[in-house]
Amino acid sequence: MIDMAKLFAIRGCKSTLITTPHDEPTFLKSIAKAKDLGFDIDVVTVILPLKEVGLPEDYDNLNKVTSMEIRKQFMRAIMMLDRQLELLIETLAPDCIISDMFLPWTTEIAAKYKIPSLAFHGTSAFSIVSTECVRLYEPHKKVSCDSEPFIIPNFPGEITMSRMQLPDLFREETDFTKFYNEAKESEKRSFGVVMNSFYELEPAYAHHYRRFLGRRSWFIGPLSLCNKETEDKAHRGNQASIDQHECLKWLDSKQPNSVIYICFGSMENFNAAQLHEIAVGLEASGQQFIWVVKKDSNVEEGKEERLPDGYESRIRNKGLIIRGWAPQVLILDHEAIGGFVTHCGWNSTLEAVTAGVPMVTWPVAAEQFFNEKFVTQVLKIGVNIGVKQWVRFFGDSVKSERVEEAVKRVLVREEAEEMRRKVKTLAEMAEGAVEEGGSSWSDLGGLLQEIRLQRSAHNKI
Repeated sequence: MIDMAKLFAIRGCKSTLITTPHDEPTFLKSIAKAKDLGFDIDVVTVILPLKEVGLPEDYDNLNKVTSMEIRKQFMRAIMMLDRQLELLIETLAPDCIISDMFLPWTTEIAAKYKIPSLAFHGTSAFSIVSTECVRLYEPHKKVSCDSEPFIIPNFPGEITMSRMQLPDLFREETDFTKFYNEAKESEKRSFGVVMNSFYELEPAYAHHYRRFLGRRSWFIGPLSLCNKETEDKAHRGNQASIDQHECLKWLDSKQPNSVIYICFGSMENFNAAQLHEIAVGLEASGQQFIWVVKKDSNVEEGKEERLPDGYESRIRNKGLIIRGWAPQVLILDHEAIGGFVTHCGWNSTLEAVTAGVPMVTWPVAAEQFFNEKFVTQVLKIGVNIGVKQWVRFFGDSVKSERVEEAVKRVLVREEAEEMRRKVKTLAEMAEGAVEEGGSSWSDLGGLLQEIRLQRSAHNKI
């Protein structure tokens, strides 16, 4: 969202990001250079009414959400921001509102003030259309067991899934199922959808989204490419847990395509046994690696990584372990990186494509199993590690032998070269898409023109 706001500002708009006091410092740091260059971009805050929903005041970000009950309370607090948003609209008088798909109530507020609202999914057309085809046609209800494969109906490419790989909202009726359906209906009433993707990456699915689902959409990504300089890449997101110069110095000492990067995003967790298996598999592969181990705020300081005894001294010359937040785009863009073990969150997937890095896919939750299919079956720029089961908070168990084999396949086996060739071609297309005259550059220009026409029409009334 921050990258998108920067992109709109670069194209001559005034962009205002709405966040909470907890995240305001991160937002301000991320836009500081754009502001210094004279672009009209700023941050305003809203206060989550946590006390009213029974949550402590320090539960003001999703990293504190560790159970379904807390998630429900947190979502209720977000839905109670409606009046604060109305006051901001009255103060700032925007021409358009862009909000996450999980804030469907913002569409109604925008309509109240006669302002176009755009939904942002943060994922690909492939996953949006495939999940919508599953929701509408329910093929998972026509198989005899959870592991039996089915083909996603009315969807290009003969893509197979199993019930085990679907988000729980499809497998059983939950509170979230109702909320998700409401969000999809709200999206239909919005002005349209903005995508962090580019047309050349998924033309069949972009077309299917517009034609089959009949949704207006603008493909304006990859958004991360608005960060051109090393400093911009290093300052995306939270404060990095490693000095960028130290990280780059380590990578500079390695040969091209010789290092595997392992990171499972900011939301996914693995238990001690799984971390142990990853550690053993990486060591057995004999390959050099950077491994991002998530810090657990609920575990005693210094014990959160739970790595095998003596592990770090044994791998000192082979591996670099980062505990906490990593400057991912900076790392992926380095020529030494030859592969990426990823949970298949769309940001990570698209950042790998943009950097020209093949993937080992290890989906966990959300729409990540759909993204895995896109990477391995459609684009053919990755290998799957073999997880079968969608889970909300902890990843499906994988043995060290499979970690070792997947790392070798993507780095040094014969198939690695073909995957690398394909993804490098896509990376060049991504760069071309955001350059002046490219598909994403033109889509954004078309969207801005439509917003201006809407404003003119409204002013005449």
